[in-house]
Amino acid sequence: MEMIKKKFIIGKGIIVSFGITIILFYLLGIILSLSTVPEKIINPAIIIISGISILIGTSISTFKTEEKGFIKGGLSGFIYFIILYLISSIYLKNFTINIYSIIMMFVSFVCGSIGGIVGVNLK
Repeated sequence: MEMIKKKFIIGKGIIVSFGITIILFYLLGIILSLSTVPEKIINPAIIIISGISILIGTSISTFKTEEKGFIKGGLSGFIYFIILYLISSIYLKNFTINIYSIIMMFVSFVCGSIGGIVGVNLK
């Protein structure tokens, strides 16, 4: 039963994170289309938006747990990265790992871990 609860917490963090990501990506798209912001900010913006989304998603999902927020949050962040990387690689037909992929993986894990710690300690 405990294993199912852990999977649910991790899954909830990923789903909430993707929901926030979609909303923020739409806002980014609107900003880019209505302003003269250069397109070179897209990659850094994606990393920042994903980090914020993971941080919020893992904080929400680990709020009711009492332990291992670091591990649950970090795992949620890493799985989020894997899913996002696979979707974008399939869509772009490009499975290369570049500096942005490495930064994104690091940011995903760190923000997930921090979010998990914050969520566990918010009482």
